[in-house]
Amino acid sequence: MSESAETADKAVEAKERDRTVALIIAILALMLALAEAGAKKAQHLSTEKNIEASDLYNFYQAKKIRSTVVETASKMLEAQTTGVADPKAQEAVEKQIADFKTTVANFEKDPKKPEDSLDAIQEQATAAKEARELANHRLEHYELGSGLTQIAIVLASAAIITGISVLIWLSVGLGAIGAILLAFGFFAPTVLGFIG
Repeated sequence: MSESAETADKAVEAKERDRTVALIIAILALMLALAEAGAKKAQHLSTEKNIEASDLYNFYQAKKIRSTVVETASKMLEAQTTGVADPKAQEAVEKQIADFKTTVANFEKDPKKPEDSLDAIQEQATAAKEARELANHRLEHYELGSGLTQIAIVLASAAIITGISVLIWLSVGLGAIGAILLAFGFFAPTVLGFIG
């Protein structure tokens, strides 16, 4: 075989390898775009759920404080009923105590708006907090997958320039790990306990 034919074969091999690496880079770039979009969505959802949980806990505390104030007023009136001699005044005080107790009961279990009952508010706040934590787990997976994908793109690019085949395999390996992390972030963000 002549030297020029051997050189031509090497040039064809190099061109095919470069095309393969370019395809790998394109796939990695697509993965990177998906990872970044997923991370952005997870970050937005985390912030949204954090605000929602905070608002609900504040609403719960405000209702609980108002309930405690009314309950305290009721107990103070009860303590003062022994000193009231007039039957009409006694009846008015007892009516006020009953009204206070009804108000406290309505704070606990609101008959008009059950979703504003203290238990319901606390359940909503807990659900928002859990949704925030899930979004944070997803975000961790997406960010780690994104970082590995970026490194894989750099290694694949370096493989084109240097011609070192090991860099291609490292790139594919890191890209595969990144893809696995993205899949876990999307389908099962709480499975890998060491992340997040």
